[in-house]
Amino acid sequence: MLARHHHPIVAIATAPGRGAVGIVRVSGKNIAPVIAAVCGRLLSPRQATYLPFRDAQGQAIDQGLAIYFPAPHSYTGEDVLELQAHGGPVVLQLLLARCLEAGAAPNPATGQAGLLQLPGLRIAQPGEFTERAFLNDKIDLAQAEAIADLIDASTETAARSAARSMSGEFSLAVNTLLEQLIHLRMLVEATLDFPEEDIDFLQAADAQGQLLRLQTTLTSVMQRAMQGAILREGIKVVIAGQPNAGKSSLLNALAGAELAIVTPIAGTTRDKVSQLIQIEGVPLHVVDTAGLREALDEVEKIGVERAWAEIETADAVLFLHDLTRQDATDEGQDAINYIAADARIASVLGKKLPKNTAVIDVWNKSDLASPDVLHKVSGGVLVSAKTGAGLHALRQLLLQVVGWQAAPEGVFMARERHLRALHNVEGQLATAAAQLHAARPALDLLAEDLRQAQLHLSEITGAFTPDDLLGEIFSRFCIGK
Repeated sequence: MLARHHHPIVAIATAPGRGAVGIVRVSGKNIAPVIAAVCGRLLSPRQATYLPFRDAQGQAIDQGLAIYFPAPHSYTGEDVLELQAHGGPVVLQLLLARCLEAGAAPNPATGQAGLLQLPGLRIAQPGEFTERAFLNDKIDLAQAEAIADLIDASTETAARSAARSMSGEFSLAVNTLLEQLIHLRMLVEATLDFPEEDIDFLQAADAQGQLLRLQTTLTSVMQRAMQGAILREGIKVVIAGQPNAGKSSLLNALAGAELAIVTPIAGTTRDKVSQLIQIEGVPLHVVDTAGLREALDEVEKIGVERAWAEIETADAVLFLHDLTRQDATDEGQDAINYIAADARIASVLGKKLPKNTAVIDVWNKSDLASPDVLHKVSGGVLVSAKTGAGLHALRQLLLQVVGWQAAPEGVFMARERHLRALHNVEGQLATAAAQLHAARPALDLLAEDLRQAQLHLSEITGAFTPDDLLGEIFSRFCIGK
């Protein structure tokens, strides 16, 4: 444990701004002077006490609730003091300053508490309270990350999944995998350690069957984690197409609000318009872009360039087509030119987008199109952004193409690093299976594959995690958490 983790810490634990209640939190081994100075009395463990919070002159800063949680029965595993005051910024800053003053280290020259605060009470770094909870074995790393995900959740489904991971369901699944893996490693190591014993440990214990069951369980955990990653990160959906295809109208229809300006004038949208919406609890970052065509002026040119930049980073692209301009017999050259331009855009999309980016053809203005045109459309989704027809089918198709499966009660909130670790485990187990099925298995290589798989799994819960990764994870938390 780093030296800084031995210092008591303090921070405002509630969000900036005004509110009915604000909290100042203190954690550490030597916080008795802070309790005495600020509260003026001893506190009974885990009981809320209403009292005045006093400054150095004994004057009341505010009146509120003080709660003392002695170690190890606290959030951080250390002694913790929570001061619940009125939520004004000035009040909370005064309380914070008073705690720092009371918890300062003695000045060597005078023996009195003063400006020298090392190794006395100090301001907490971002995420340091949760980091201490992890270091003191109150939670594992996956649970710590789930706390941040719960705070940042943008939908109810995401919040419930984060709460599930925070309670330890994801960690339990990972630890179950670890137990199975360790048992299999034990068999392999036994065969390596006692070659003189004429006992085939692997065959007798059905090592191949154990490995297959381990792989099956891993697949199930990965599927649930991938769903959680979708909930956490959301899906970036870009609406693209020619001017006047109805892109802004579709954004408004999906969002249920008039977010983008809609006019019959081509090129109305010059810059991207973004909105966070949700479908069945899945967050979607929907981006309306400028119409794709040869720009008529410098401003529109920049808008088109930004549109392509958004398209290239999308998880899914809604390629919008105007059905009222698809009948060459009625519309003449305009329709022919429009259809040709659509084909050119489709060709560029095919070249610029990664293979795993879904492109959905959305045929808009179905309420205005002729029956002949509607009959000729194949593939994609028929919609009317004006009437709402076809929007439900479009929403369902969006969820399908990005891999969402409606099973929120079994989803773990997961991050990219979790998925990367699980994929690494999957690769190591596949190599181990190939080795185990060989006519003459190299048991030392098999043992190493299983050992590496165990290390990758342990990264998820933090049993084996580099300090630099811990620093990166907890630095993303807010101060006071």
